[in-house]
Amino acid sequence: MRFDKPIGTLLLLWPTYWALCLATKGEVPKALFIIFTLGTIIMRAAGCVINDYADRHVDGHVERTKHRPLITGDVSVLGAKILFVCLLILALLLVLQLNSFTIMLSFVALLLASFYPFMKRYTHFPQVVLGAAFSWGMMMAYGAIYGRLPLEAWFLFAANLSWTVAYDTQYAMVDREDDLKIGVKSTAIFFGQYDVLAITVLQMISILMLLIVGGLTHLGWIFCCALALVSCLFIYQYQLIKTKERDKCFAAFRHNNWVGVVVFAGIAIDLYFQ
Repeated sequence: MRFDKPIGTLLLLWPTYWALCLATKGEVPKALFIIFTLGTIIMRAAGCVINDYADRHVDGHVERTKHRPLITGDVSVLGAKILFVCLLILALLLVLQLNSFTIMLSFVALLLASFYPFMKRYTHFPQVVLGAAFSWGMMMAYGAIYGRLPLEAWFLFAANLSWTVAYDTQYAMVDREDDLKIGVKSTAIFFGQYDVLAITVLQMISILMLLIVGGLTHLGWIFCCALALVSCLFIYQYQLIKTKERDKCFAAFRHNNWVGVVVFAGIAIDLYFQ
C-alpha cells in the first residue's frame, strides 16, 4: 500500500485540497475534508496494490521494483486481491456519504485506477491515464459541492493532468533502461531525446491552466505570486533532470510535493484575504 512512501499520496492529496478550497471559497466542511482525505489515502493504496499485481511478472527485472512484496514472496497473489477488494469496500463506504452525482463520478475513478497499471503494455501514454486518475478526485470534490462540474473544474483538471504527466515522465526516466529491456512502454520512452523539453512544455501548460482557473475564480496577486514560485520550482527541476541521471530524475519527481504545497498555499491565502 506504500504507506512507507507517502509521496504518491501527497501528490494526490494536494490537488484534491485545491479543488475543495476553490469550490467552497476556502470554507471546506469538516465532513468533506475527512471523507476526501481518507478516500484519497485509501484509493492511492488500492492503486498501488493493483499496480503491483499487474506488474508482478516484470517488477523483478527492474532495479527499483525488484524488492516489492509480490516479487519477494512476502505477500501472496491471493492476499493482494483480497486487500484490493477490502480497500475498494472502504472507499465505497466513504463515497456513499456523498450525493448521487459524486457516487456516479466515483465509478470513473475506479475504472481509471484499475486500468492504469495495465496501460503500459499497450500504449506509450500510461502517464496520461495516471494523470486522469490523479485528477479525478478534484472532479469528485466539485461534484460533492455543486452537484455538477463547472468550467473551472475542467481547467483545474487539465492543469493537474499536465502536471502529473510531467512528473510521472520524470519518474519513468528512472526506469527507462529497464523498461526498454522488458518491453514496457512510457512517455519517457516515447519522448526519447526530447523528454526534458516535453516535461518543460507540460509544466508551462499546467501553469497556464492554473492562471485561467485563477481568473475564473477571481483569485488575485497572492495566487499569481504562488504560480511565479512554482515556475521557479520547475526551473530547479529542469536543472536536476537535464543530465537525465536516475537519482536526479527521482529527486525531481519527489520535489513535486512542494509544487502541490505552494499552489495550495496560494489558493488558501488568497481566499483568506478576499
